[in-house]
Amino acid sequence: MKERLTITALGPHIGAQISNLDLSRPLSDAQFEQLYHALIRHQVLFFRDQPLTPVQQRALAGRFGDLHIHPVYPHAEGAEEIIVLDTHDDNPPDNDNWHTDVTFIDTPPAGAILAAKLLPESGGDTLWTSGIAAWDALSQPFKQLLSGLQAEHDFTKSFPEYKYRGSEEEHQRWKQAVEKHPPLLHPVIRTHPVSGKQALFINEGFTTRIVGISQKESDALLNFLFAHITKPEFQVRWRWQENDVAIWDNRVTQHYATADYLPARRIMHRATILGDKPF
Repeated sequence: MKERLTITALGPHIGAQISNLDLSRPLSDAQFEQLYHALIRHQVLFFRDQPLTPVQQRALAGRFGDLHIHPVYPHAEGAEEIIVLDTHDDNPPDNDNWHTDVTFIDTPPAGAILAAKLLPESGGDTLWTSGIAAWDALSQPFKQLLSGLQAEHDFTKSFPEYKYRGSEEEHQRWKQAVEKHPPLLHPVIRTHPVSGKQALFINEGFTTRIVGISQKESDALLNFLFAHITKPEFQVRWRWQENDVAIWDNRVTQHYATADYLPARRIMHRATILGDKPF
């Protein structure tokens, strides 16, 4: 008998909640196929009550592809592919801006899996926005203007040096990361390799400029696009409960983790799935 997932759309453009699935157990091919197609369609999927260990989370993410090991974030014991995002007064969050994960590499992640481990009593929601919906909403002349343009993505925009001077070891790790990840170019408009849909592929976290035009023109275009992508119509907002899991398509979305919970503490575990070169 084929195991049917229950898929409940959370909005017309982005987001769906999945039930009738235990992510701690290995997925059957039928379950994975349904999950994969739901992810392509809804761009971010949410699951309640999924107490995953780091090793189980790594195994789940591994079904989608090879995993990225982050150059500066700490990782879970026994699973270096699982980033630990532990934020509190002494380590305030740095992801309270609209960003697409790790666009500072040549092949940015295809997706990510985030698991909620410790949550504040309230606050700490995460929002996702659809680059496909944002692109579709632009006028034809504006789409023509953006097509074919490239933008620079820079690691140091979200990871500036001053944040990594806590110890000499930390500073050295940051310097090595900068050396390994010089600024690089990606298309402003990305084509999804599976669905063929087009999406805006610039983000406030890492995009510094559009090349081939003047700085003033670049600033004007980027500022417009950064504001455009934050329209509520393109978004879904998730109120976390402990052991919730989110899986998202990093190629066509951006997300924003609200930093409204300090001095409370919030611990999340993330697995990042390697992707391919944007086109």
